[in-house]
Amino acid sequence: MANIKSAKKRILVNNTKRANNLPKKSVMKSSVKNAVVNPNENTVKEANKRIDKALKNGIITKNKAARAKSRVAKSLNNISK
Repeated sequence: MANIKSAKKRILVNNTKRANNLPKKSVMKSSVKNAVVNPNENTVKEANKRIDKALKNGIITKNKAARAKSRVAKSLNNISK
């Protein structure tokens, strides 16, 4: 455990932010998984919207967002072949 007062505050803030970000990240991951398993226009749009929102809020990085969007788009393209 931290001894310095600012470090203790930092731990509290980090725990609060983690608690707020986990549900958002979980919803994003679920929508991406749903879009990959069951690709159609609606699920892909929903997944992309959730990915963009998570990126905007700083929950995921730019590269992770690009990778997830690519995975979703690839699944939609494979079904139309």
